[in-house]
Amino acid sequence: MSVEETVREIVTRIVRRPASEFAKETTFKDMGADSLDIVQILSAVEDKYDIELEDDALTDIKDMAGFVAYIERCISENGK
Repeated sequence: MSVEETVREIVTRIVRRPASEFAKETTFKDMGADSLDIVQILSAVEDKYDIELEDDALTDIKDMAGFVAYIERCISENGK
């Protein structure tokens, strides 16, 4: 399963939206995610990939494509 597919599964499960609503240009706001949802998403991704996502870097992320790219960078930097 690719990072994008995994992130799609995590996000749509937590916000209880169909996977068809997840697209690269979709934002957390578009998905109806509130701040608690976002914390749960971040925690699930960190647990899944054994990485730590930096809060400062996340403020610059505009959409799911950016979120997936950031996760992929963290994974490669972590040597996973």
